[in-house]
Amino acid sequence: MLENTLPVLLARLDFAWITTFHILYPPLTIGLAGMLFVGEALWMRTDDEYWYRLTRFFERLLIVNFAAGVATGVTMEMAFGILYGPFSQAAGPFFGQVLGYETITAFMYEAGFIGLMIFGWGKIGRKMHLFATFNVALSSALSAMWILDANSWMQTPTGVELRNGVFHITSLAKALLNPDVLYAFPHMLVASYELALALVGAISAWYILKGRHVAMFRRSLRLVILALVFVAPLQVWLGDSLGLTVARHQPTVLAAMEGHYDTYNPDGSVNTSWKLLAWPNAQNDGTVWSISIPHMLSLLETHTWSGKVIGLNEFPADERPPMLIPFYGFRVMVACGLGMVLVAFWGAWLVYRRKLDARAGGTVWFLRAAVAAAALPYLGIWVGWWTREVGRQPWVVFKIMRTAEGVSHMSVIEEVLWLGGYMAFELTVWGAVWWYLAKLVRQGPDLDAPIPVFGGVDPEPERAGAGGVRETPKAEWPAPPGGIHASGAR
Repeated sequence: MLENTLPVLLARLDFAWITTFHILYPPLTIGLAGMLFVGEALWMRTDDEYWYRLTRFFERLLIVNFAAGVATGVTMEMAFGILYGPFSQAAGPFFGQVLGYETITAFMYEAGFIGLMIFGWGKIGRKMHLFATFNVALSSALSAMWILDANSWMQTPTGVELRNGVFHITSLAKALLNPDVLYAFPHMLVASYELALALVGAISAWYILKGRHVAMFRRSLRLVILALVFVAPLQVWLGDSLGLTVARHQPTVLAAMEGHYDTYNPDGSVNTSWKLLAWPNAQNDGTVWSISIPHMLSLLETHTWSGKVIGLNEFPADERPPMLIPFYGFRVMVACGLGMVLVAFWGAWLVYRRKLDARAGGTVWFLRAAVAAAALPYLGIWVGWWTREVGRQPWVVFKIMRTAEGVSHMSVIEEVLWLGGYMAFELTVWGAVWWYLAKLVRQGPDLDAPIPVFGGVDPEPERAGAGGVRETPKAEWPAPPGGIHASGAR
């Protein structure tokens, strides 16, 4: 098949490499910005220095992550034109508008307010600074909305028609509100918050295990657990709802995700068994072996005992996606989601029993699990994205434009060179980011920096330093119980 020619496969591999690394950063920026807003709001409401120190500490992590997201995002947009030139030209009337909306309503919006958030401490009013932090959180979510909208349109294209090699918009509203985006965007947004919660929870648990600033990080861990009790189950429900949308509009994708080749027959010769494990044959028209649970697929996808679930063999061989990555990627994603639910309710039980302390023997295992759980949302987002993109094959725009029609006409040597360049760049950014994030975590929060006085109004102006920051002696700070400058191991 044309889709399996080496230039097409290399173009797909190039773009897969770029998106796999880029998607590490925007979800964390979205979720962490929301958490910074909550942390700063708690500080304003309580005047508790713990929340200020935690907000400034995690703000440093967001800055590094944000910079990496911008660098890899620019590379990804450049790759569209280089690797998928014909598709970029054909989809320009729609993609151009969506990316333009993203630039104006999200990227430029975020760029302005993130400057106020980072550099505005002590220079603008306290409420204005909180407003800036809120807008960073909102604009980053808007950015994800537009990007998911464009990708969802590739999954369920509506409101356009292809004429003379160009997608002409017949209804912008239908194109923007395509069936996939209605659940795909909330699913990705909640995944972003779940990722940030898991990372903040892991860092907090690590500090508690190490006996460093225990009283402070126990607060952030409690907040994470409380949020995850709602967020983790919500993410599982959204994933199930998105699966119903996929079943309705992309039956080939669902069939590949479930390794389901033969459509259910009422006479019982074929039932909708759910394959727990399976391996496809070389012809991609059946499995070599499988471990199945009868009727379970019907219950999962139609919520009935014997509902119809279309199999891959209902479609021409050249329109079937490869099964292996969607099948196992989907299962890993589900396992990650359920793992986060387990960790959330485990932590909630410990909070309820007032045992969230490193000195309690049973809690140590939870803290270790919380540290390890930081990998679950990352892995879930990765395999979820691979499932989504590989499942759409062999189409770049589902059922309208094939991937082979959308890739640029480059030689194998040119594509290999681009792949080598992208690999070097993305690995360099990835290595630098994680090295610096690890360094910041090891250093911990800055407990010696003075707390800023907002708006330039200081009740004791004789002690005010440059920039409206009051050089308050540490002894005069309102210290929470246990003291913030000790190890906090109480």
